[in-house]
Amino acid sequence: MQNDTSRLEPLPVLLVDDEPMTLLSFEVTLRAGGVSAVLKCQDGREALAALTEREIGVLLTDLTMPHLGGEELLARVNADWPEVPVIVVTGHDEVEIAVRCMRSGAFDYLVKPVEKSRLLSSVRRASELRELRRENSRLKEQLLAPKLDHPEAFAEIVTRNGTMLSIFKYIEAIARSGEPVMITGETGVGKELIARAVHAISRPKGSFVPVNVAGLDDNVFSDTLFGHRKGAFTGAEAVREGLVEQAADGTLFLDEIGSLSVFSQVKLLRLLQEREYLPLGADMPKRSLARVVVATNNDLRALQESGAFRKDLYYRLKTHHIHVPPLRERLDDLPYLVEVFLAQAAEALGKKKPTAPDEIYALLRAHHFPGNVRELRAMVHDAVSKHESHKLSLKSLKAHIAQQTGEDPSPVSPGAPSPAKVIFSDQLPTIGELTDLLVQEAMGRSGGNQTVAAQFLGISQQALSRRLKQNRI
Repeated sequence: MQNDTSRLEPLPVLLVDDEPMTLLSFEVTLRAGGVSAVLKCQDGREALAALTEREIGVLLTDLTMPHLGGEELLARVNADWPEVPVIVVTGHDEVEIAVRCMRSGAFDYLVKPVEKSRLLSSVRRASELRELRRENSRLKEQLLAPKLDHPEAFAEIVTRNGTMLSIFKYIEAIARSGEPVMITGETGVGKELIARAVHAISRPKGSFVPVNVAGLDDNVFSDTLFGHRKGAFTGAEAVREGLVEQAADGTLFLDEIGSLSVFSQVKLLRLLQEREYLPLGADMPKRSLARVVVATNNDLRALQESGAFRKDLYYRLKTHHIHVPPLRERLDDLPYLVEVFLAQAAEALGKKKPTAPDEIYALLRAHHFPGNVRELRAMVHDAVSKHESHKLSLKSLKAHIAQQTGEDPSPVSPGAPSPAKVIFSDQLPTIGELTDLLVQEAMGRSGGNQTVAAQFLGISQQALSRRLKQNRI
């Protein structure tokens, strides 16, 4: 059995071109640049066979080839092997096609004659992305494979948290159900990623069609979801297909459902109960074949109790309910999220991935994260954009947290920390009382983690532990 901590062997780069000399030239360049595993195919059909037989790291393909062209090969790879980055090679007169390929999911395109440095740079960046995806998938398989049937459906959700694992198992349990799913949670926790996981397991053959319904009035809501017939209203010069029809055999994802008007709620309820809808201007209803998944950061129970949200719709949507915990309740995921976001930011900015300093986690664990995972990602990307050394600077992270808490992040003097602002009552506390209050505050900010609290206080964990025992804090 392979050791879980062993490093994965590098995957080969697959070169596809009908010109043998081009293949040889690319292979020589790559091997000289340190890419040892290279496979070659002179036909797109051979490439598909190679992808079926073994795991491929990066696919580099010419656009113009007999039998199966590069554009069609890209579509096949994106559909069946979406984890494999595809680089297309084009002539000067094919740049428009190359741009179209980029929009269709290609990682990069190279124009002939290809410079050696450009070829190596593109392949290396694609390989790094592939390895990041592969490592994330491997970690999930280690953690989830014995318990989950479809760990690949959750590949975009970075977590090792027990609560999140329970959510994954629940999603698999309701996969065969055609009933609606309600996803709740604060802004930035990843509700759409959960919705996409529901879709990936239950309706993979159809489309995932997302729409934010906040701010849509009743007419716009009806036209957006149900479509209209020609002549249904002034300006309706052609038939318009609604999102419900686009999501046939797939998933219709309605975000911010708590903002839906009462009139639109009635129409959504009919869609869920009768599984049919009426396009604007139509005489006959159409059958709905889409599974409905909704999300909100509002308290729908409170809204329905106040009359702002229909009670019957609330209970209809709540057939399957998933609540995504905020980041502050899954702080054990911080190291994994930070590493992934560092790699993503470095890739996006064309920088070398910086090393996260040890003290970053004590800093982050003390933050409330009102924006949750989305906020953490933005913080890390901002920090990477500003960093200039091997180790990531915490300056921008501290400034962000200070701005959130309303504290002044600027130091009093170079290298000096900002003074804390403490408000006292008329009667000053004793030194002992003040120390106890400080310890309580540190324990609260650290979520009860003595190691982190000790770092806040500037003392050893052993000293803090003695203090807690002595005063029974």
